Amino acid sequence: MELAVYNISGQATSKKVKLNADVFGIEPNDHAIYLDVKQFLAAQRQGTHKSKERAEIHRTTKKLKRQKGTGGARAGSMKSPLFRGGGRVFGPKPHDYDQKLNKKVKKLARKSALTYKAKDNAIMVLENFNFETPKTSSYAELLKNLQMDSKKTLLVLADSNKNVYLSSRNLSKAKVVTVSELNTYDILNANNLLLVEGSVPTLEQLLQN
Repeated sequence: MELAVYNISGQATSKKVKLNADVFGIEPNDHAIYLDVKQFLAAQRQGTHKSKERAEIHRTTKKLKRQKGTGGARAGSMKSPLFRGGGRVFGPKPHDYDQKLNKKVKKLARKSALTYKAKDNAIMVLENFNFETPKTSSYAELLKNLQMDSKKTLLVLADSNKNVYLSSRNLSKAKVVTVSELNTYDILNANNLLLVEGSVPTLEQLLQN
C-alpha cells in the first residue's frame, strides 16, 4: 500500500511512502485485539478501592441489650453489618488489576488494528515537522489544514518531541505518542492515524521482529 506524504499545510508533496504488508496488510485477528484492549483497560484501574470490614471498625464492644426477652434478634456488637455505621461484609480491598499477555499476542493485536485502519483509508503520512514553541493554536491549525479538526486523531512520532506534545495536550480529540508508546486501544479509538514520515520505518521494524 502506497500513500502520499503531506506537509503541515495539508498539501500533498511529491514523496510517497510504501506501507509494509506484513504490518499494515495482515489477516486481522479480532481475538488478539480483544485481549490486548482488555489488558490495557484493566491496567488503567488504580485498584485503591477499600471499605472497612467488621474487624476494622472502631465502635463500642458493649452488648447492646440483654440476650433474651426483647422480642428481637440477639445483638452483641455495634460493629455488625446489620447496624448503621457497621463494617461491610466482603467489601472491596486494594488489588492489582494487571493481566498477563504474551508479547507476540500484543504485537499481533497492534498489526491487526493498523490493518483495519489501512483498509478504512484512515492513515495519513506527514512530513517530519517541529514547532518552535509549544502552542495549542499551532497544532489546531495543523489539524484544520488536514481537515481533521472535528475528528479524533492519533499522531505517531518516531521520537519524543516536547513542543509537539505540549501543543496537542489541551485538545480533547488529539493525542500524540511515540512509536514505543503506541498501543492497540489508542489506534482503534482514533478516527484517523497520523504517521510522521520518520515513524513509519521505526514502526515497521518494531512490529516485524
